[in-house]
Amino acid sequence: MGNEVSRARALTVTSFLVNFAAQTYGMITTPNMKDIADANHFAFSPNPWMIAAFFSGQVVLQLAWIRKLFEGEPSGEYQPIGAALNADVTAKERERGWKVALSYAPVYALGNFCIAGWLYFWLREDFKASQVLVTINTFAQLFAVAALPPLTPHSSSFLRLTHFVAKTFAGIGVLDFIDNGGVAVGYRAPPSELVQAATYIFFPFAAAASKPLFGSILLYDLVAVTIGQSGVMGAGAWPTRLGWTALATAGVVGVKSVPVFKEYFSK
Repeated sequence: MGNEVSRARALTVTSFLVNFAAQTYGMITTPNMKDIADANHFAFSPNPWMIAAFFSGQVVLQLAWIRKLFEGEPSGEYQPIGAALNADVTAKERERGWKVALSYAPVYALGNFCIAGWLYFWLREDFKASQVLVTINTFAQLFAVAALPPLTPHSSSFLRLTHFVAKTFAGIGVLDFIDNGGVAVGYRAPPSELVQAATYIFFPFAAAASKPLFGSILLYDLVAVTIGQSGVMGAGAWPTRLGWTALATAGVVGVKSVPVFKEYFSK
């Protein structure tokens, strides 16, 4: 497994640095990412500052996760006798955390390379090419999230971090997909009644079908779009209805979170 660990470390660090360098360049070049976004603000365009805030949080989470990849090895870790009554459970959960992280590492690297490539085409306003990369990343991350084993009160911190990294990557990927898609086809606000109805249905139902963490990120996406659409000329009731949809989605996430908090606080 040593080679697999080495590959995962190389992939994650390299892809992180490539994407971080690309995003930094995108913020300081002229025109920058925000300039392009402001010039191409369409029906699903979010508030750009909310994307920047999310990216900052992602960086911290990803660095913490990558650091875990460099701490110890997936097997043979020393466990003192009598250190805990559930030592066997702890060891198994630690091993499971490593296996899941190593499985996710190639998907994580693919996502970073896709987003770095997306920026290249975004700055050149080749939105159809950027949509291809966004689509690859979004669906790869969603499939990875679907394959994650469920968290339990005994799950290792490594497995929890993998969940956070994968779900934040997939969640913001959903926003990238609809935002870039709207820009690629020049879809101005307000959308058709059919598209609006699909939007109002999708977010609450997707949150209901998801774990609270991923549902919370979908809620963040929706709030970002709501704020981004506020004040748009000709948008009509679109931003207001998005706001009500966000409120409904927040209610769904809140209800879904109650049993999770009960489970953890009862231990």
